[in-house]
Amino acid sequence: MKFTEAQRIRNLPSYLFARIENLIAAKKEEGVDVISLGIGDPDRPTPDHIIEELIKEAGNPANHQYPSSVGMLSYRQAVAYWYNQRFGVGLDPRTEVVSLLGSKEGIAHISWCYLDPGDTVLVPDPGYPVYSGGAILAGATPHYIPVCEENGYLVDFDAISPDVARKAKMIFLNYPNNPTGAVAGGDFYRRAIDFAREYEILICHDAAYSDVAYDGYKPHSFLEFPGAKEVGIEFHSVSKTYNMTGWRIGWAAGNPEAVEALGRLKSNIDSGVFQAVQYAAAAGLTGSQEIVDRQNAIYQERRDILVDGLNSLGWNLTKPKASFYVWAPVPKGYTSASFAELVLEQAGVVITPGIGYGQNGEGYFRMALTIEKQRIREALDRLAANIGRVSF
Repeated sequence: MKFTEAQRIRNLPSYLFARIENLIAAKKEEGVDVISLGIGDPDRPTPDHIIEELIKEAGNPANHQYPSSVGMLSYRQAVAYWYNQRFGVGLDPRTEVVSLLGSKEGIAHISWCYLDPGDTVLVPDPGYPVYSGGAILAGATPHYIPVCEENGYLVDFDAISPDVARKAKMIFLNYPNNPTGAVAGGDFYRRAIDFAREYEILICHDAAYSDVAYDGYKPHSFLEFPGAKEVGIEFHSVSKTYNMTGWRIGWAAGNPEAVEALGRLKSNIDSGVFQAVQYAAAAGLTGSQEIVDRQNAIYQERRDILVDGLNSLGWNLTKPKASFYVWAPVPKGYTSASFAELVLEQAGVVITPGIGYGQNGEGYFRMALTIEKQRIREALDRLAANIGRVSF
């Protein structure tokens, strides 16, 4: 029997990392000790006080029933408290915050709320693949906006054709950025708000890495700037901040209409986040933030080791101010995929080819800082021994 896939599934791009995954599996079968710098998943444990809150609340029978799709009010109040403490942003937890099964879920589903078949959404390239994936599943057409190293990987709103902007209903932004590590300042966000207001476009800002930062730098929230809540919504989670990627809890905050639409959609397709997990996340948001500074110091040390090591091999990289990614060009004579395959084959090290983040990611690769510094040093030693100095 043959089942015909829906057109929306057939429209999704193929999984670009499949060949790399097959090579990893083959290397492991050969007994190779593979070092992965490819996954953006914190390796540090979730803080103890968050785990203890989960254990306590998991034992309460009141939390064993269906939760609210939009999230407990106490959880949304914790999100609002955190925004006020971290950014000085005031949020109404009843109307301007909705819980998510991790920010990825909301990023995918916001397209379902606002895009009909044939609609246009503006997507930065390179960028997180879920921005375009959610739009494609909604039947919409992503219009890719090239972002480049020369412009600090910031979206250039003046370079977007007015004809394209008039057709667009949404735009995705993401700073600190995955995969490039780029950051954005106040002038950028103010220009984004003016652009969205001029063309009546909903801004969807992915702020997942706002608390992974170095050298005293403090990333902004899009919601800090006047007019932001009129034109946009921000997605965030506890995943990167408190090492809770597997817990699957996040939120969207900002424009009340967008928050309500996302909550209404979710009420029809999921039953919310387990309440014990909501209590645990709230404990992270409202408790001591010393853990954030401590783990950023760990990431910063790893960043310095990795960037200094790559530069000693011929790269000329600037250390990123935020995120736990290092974005680097591939040497002369390689594509991003062929260089990733070479590094895995010759050195047993996994890097992520930039083409996986869009056509403008070609020529680059991404490394994550989510492994111990000893393993980073070992990966660099393997690159030195098996790849050697590179040229561009």
